[in-house]
Amino acid sequence: MVDSTLIAALAGALVGAILTLAVVIVWRFARGSRELGSDGEQATYRTLHLASRAAEHLRGGLADDDAVRAARHLRTLLGCDILAIADARGSVAIDGSGESLRPFVASIVDVPFDGARTKVVAVPPSARVATPWAIAAPIIVDGCLAGVVIAFAASRHAPLVRATGEVARWVTAQLRLGDLEASRTALAEAQLRSLRSQISPHFIYNALNAIAAFIITDPPKARELVIEFADFTRYSFRRAGDFTTVAEELRSIHSYLVLERARFGDRLEVTLRIAPETLSAVIPFLSVQPLVENSVRHGLEARERGGRITISTEEIGANVQIVVEDNGVGMDPDHLEAHLGRQTEHESGGEDHIGLRNVDTRLRRVYGDEYGLVIETNVGAGTLVRMNVPRSQPMHHAQLAPDTVTGAAL
Repeated sequence: MVDSTLIAALAGALVGAILTLAVVIVWRFARGSRELGSDGEQATYRTLHLASRAAEHLRGGLADDDAVRAARHLRTLLGCDILAIADARGSVAIDGSGESLRPFVASIVDVPFDGARTKVVAVPPSARVATPWAIAAPIIVDGCLAGVVIAFAASRHAPLVRATGEVARWVTAQLRLGDLEASRTALAEAQLRSLRSQISPHFIYNALNAIAAFIITDPPKARELVIEFADFTRYSFRRAGDFTTVAEELRSIHSYLVLERARFGDRLEVTLRIAPETLSAVIPFLSVQPLVENSVRHGLEARERGGRITISTEEIGANVQIVVEDNGVGMDPDHLEAHLGRQTEHESGGEDHIGLRNVDTRLRRVYGDEYGLVIETNVGAGTLVRMNVPRSQPMHHAQLAPDTVTGAAL
């Protein structure tokens, strides 16, 4: 009797434990489901996640290994058996068991599409795959066929046809974004080449004349100027990247100003007020030197008695602020605004202040419009140019190691 009671008690406890465990599991599952969201929300997340992963591999075009990685994510997104991305120039990326489909995929690309319409094609037995249908949607860029997205499936149901067409249009958008980024990069390189060529003819001519003037009268001075000239040109025409440090830019400015003082003599006074903590700050290559050259060429060169240039740097909040100020002839604000506008050199009247315009455009492109140059000037009142860059720039790296630059007057 006692044994029967004990067995019944143990059985009851076991059943209670099982029920309690079941309740806990159900509760945790329900809680987890609420945290992950509804089925619709989870499906949206999966779709956006796959699209985001595929986008990373499409910006460079359809003709490299990245297209294979993109095809993997797009196949999962469409839920088809095999997915191919064919480039109009002959490259084919396939995800799934479909290597034997390459000749068939190439034949689809060669057949003209009816505009941007998706078409369904029967897969020939010679392809040796189990999927009988190919749903092909064209990738149209600038009115031309750039490639085709092809989903292989066991049926040709309408939802998959529509989804494949939408994926092809999305791929088109990614390729256009990639072209836009390539164009922006090319523009930035062209602007930098333009800036270098702008520095070259005017400055080199004056520097060589100054050196020539000292060869007979003061050979040691001429040798010093040749070294400064070599340092300046080596820095200006380097190919080591788009970013540098404040210290490296100031070293180049030092060489530039030594050469200009050989022409101006005591008529050119320069003062540096440099906060030491700003020396390692990363800035766009050749972004401060053109501001200094602008002060010399357009501010002081026209004054018979020369003038003063002050270069200062300091940290302000999350930014490093660089200021180049001169007491030269100044500029008409309306005239300056016209030169800084998005005009061609012909429309804006030549090469006046092209250095300022280049620096302003590059700053806005890299950091945003709020980081464009701030210029205070007026006729006869000198010019102050203020430039801000973020102190922290994890995506940008200088190519040269900073040196120590003192804040004494040059």
